[in-house]
This record gives sequence, structure tokens and C-alpha cells, in this order.
Amino acid sequence: MALIDHFFTRAVTRGELTVIHADGSARSFGAPDPALLPVTIRFTDPSVSRRIVTDPALGAAESFMDGRLVIEKGDILALLRLVTANNKWEDATGNLAPGGFKRAFDNVRFRLDRVNMARRSKRNVAHHYDLSRRLYDLFLDADRQYSCAYFTDPANSLEQAQADKKAHIAAKLALKPGMKVLDIGCGWGGMALYLHEKTGAEVLGVTLSEEQLKVARERADAAGVAGKVRFELIDYRHVAGQFDRIVSVGMFEHVGPAHYRTFFRKCRELLTPEGVMLLHTIGRAGGPGVTDAFTAKYIFPGGYIPALSEIARGHEGLRYFLTDVEVLRLHYGYTLQHWYDRTVAARDAIVALYDERFFAMWTYYLAGSLVSFENGGLVNYQLQYSRSRTALPITRDYMVQEEARLRG
Repeated sequence: MALIDHFFTRAVTRGELTVIHADGSARSFGAPDPALLPVTIRFTDPSVSRRIVTDPALGAAESFMDGRLVIEKGDILALLRLVTANNKWEDATGNLAPGGFKRAFDNVRFRLDRVNMARRSKRNVAHHYDLSRRLYDLFLDADRQYSCAYFTDPANSLEQAQADKKAHIAAKLALKPGMKVLDIGCGWGGMALYLHEKTGAEVLGVTLSEEQLKVARERADAAGVAGKVRFELIDYRHVAGQFDRIVSVGMFEHVGPAHYRTFFRKCRELLTPEGVMLLHTIGRAGGPGVTDAFTAKYIFPGGYIPALSEIARGHEGLRYFLTDVEVLRLHYGYTLQHWYDRTVAARDAIVALYDERFFAMWTYYLAGSLVSFENGGLVNYQLQYSRSRTALPITRDYMVQEEARLRG
């Protein structure tokens, strides 16, 4: 029996996986499961087996991108869903973990890569966020919310869920008329524009993406609010002034553990004595880990998803009150399903923008992210901080009331 067959024998017991080797021989693994679609894959090159065994995530990804791993039945999402359903985070089986030497090598490599120096930050951000605006138009909602939506009902549309996400976050900020808000990692400006529209707050959004900055400023000009909602190309570490509120959505994943202390210290410096901050980030349900090789190489160089313990070490001792913690478990999975479906539907347009390999890479990225929330150890954290013990009401009722008002 080939080594790859031993690998799949251990990896797949639920669901049906058929593997057609480069020599034409075929082998089936697992058993029918109504929750999982059957999948058939074909290797066009004998090297694919070795790549997958030695480095499952990167080996499978690059083989799929290069057309050496062909999915004959199903799609990349069905394949990754089947494999990860057999290795769910909460089951702690660990069957697909690479060998000890590989883990040790990755730990060293990613610790070095996570030292996200300021001079590299802009380049890392540009790698992902300065892609064609047309690409993001094809799979995001109209407001270009490129972070976890908030599904009050799993059946809601992506547009509804993203609008509800903004209301959910705005309610936690406890905004009052005349307040000044800093949006760290403002994306294409949707959150900043929403906060001003709904509450009248003056907002400064900062980003390191020139493409995002261009779009955000265009939107503020079109809405006639450029004097109240400003956007700047600046590292958060260089922002000056005082703000009543700070919001940061989907940016903390780019900070890196070596700079968590810097991030929280700078935010405290920027907050008024009665200031409040809402931090929204992807997080690990377990302890610290490493960024997988595919994501680090192709999607988010320098990126790292933090464990809650690592975030806590970043703010401990800086005289913050951690006033609220919410864990969103399934919401990003629902969000990514919408993004994946829209990406697949826009295949021809994306291939025309880039090429077949890029399309394969992008679908692998979205599918891999999706199953990381469905079956892996990823969640979303929303953490609320205050410099003052009296700045916020003593119960959470105000959040519910304000969210209902904003959604109404």
C-alpha cells in the first residue's frame, strides 16, 4: 500500500473519498455519510502524493493550484470539508498533524515571520488588500465588509448580516453625539461611514492599503461627508490626538504577537480618560499556534491569528478594564459560505482579471477558511475595553437596546 493510501486510511473514516493515482489505479476511503458529499480526486503527477504526505496543507493547495490535483467529483470545498470533518478541533484526534520535525521547523519560521516590523507592514497589507477592486466587488457585499458578518438568523442574506454586524459593533461602542472615533484598519470605509451616518460621530479611518484609501475617500466625497469622515494612509503607531472611541475590525490579525503590547499601549494613549475601544478579531479557540504555510505564503504574509491568552498578555498591566467579551463561533463560517458561492459564480470574471491559478488559489483560501470555522479551531472575538470603570453602564442592556434602534 502506498504511503498516501495509509495517510487517507487514517484521515478519512466519515464520508467517501476516491483517489485516482497518476498510474490510473484507484482506491476508496471512508464510508457514506449523509452530511458529507462524496468526493473523487485525481493526481496527474506522482509527486502529488509525496507533497501531501510531507506537508498536507501546502502540498494539497499548490497541487490544486497547479492542476496536478484534479477534483473529478465535488469541488475544493467538498474535499476540505470531508477531510476536516474527520479531524474536528473539539475531537482532538490530530490525525493530520505533520511530523515533529516539520512542526518544529514551522514554529521557528513563523516566530520569525510574526515579527511584523513597521517597514514590512505596508508591503504585507498591499499583498492582499491592493488587489483589483473589481475582485472584491465580485464576492463581497455592496458595502465591502471584508470581515465576519453577524447572522441573527443563518438564513439571512449577506447584505443583512453585514448591516447587522455594523449595528452590533456600533451598539457596543456606546456612542454619543459629538464623539470622535478612530477606526484602525478602516478597509474601504464602510464602518466609518456607517458610524457617522447613524450617530453623527466624527471618524478618522486609517489604513496601509493605497487601494482601500482611494475607495474610502471616494465614498466619503460621494456621500458629502469628507469633512466629518476622513481617511489617511498611516500606520496606527503614528496616529496622534485623542479619541472618545476606537474601533478595529479585522486588523489585529496583522499586528503580530511581538507587537500586541505596542498596539494596546498606543490605543490607551489615543483614548480619552473615558474612552472605550471595541476590538474585533479572528482568534484561536485553543492556545497559541502558527500560521499555516499556505496562508503565510499566498494570502496574508506576516499575518497571525491570536489565542485569547495572547491578547490578554498584550493588555494586562496597562490599566484597561476588559468590559465585555463575546465569542462568535459559526458566524464567519456562514459569511465565508456566501463569499465562496459568489466567487465560484464569478469564475469567468476572476479568471479574466487574473488567471486559472489565481482562481484556484482564491477558492482554496476561502474554502480552507470556511472549514476552519466549521471544523477547525477558529472563532471570532469581540473584546470591549474601557479606561474608566464608570464610562459604560453596569449591565449589557444598553447594547441590546441600541442595536435594536440601529437595526430598526
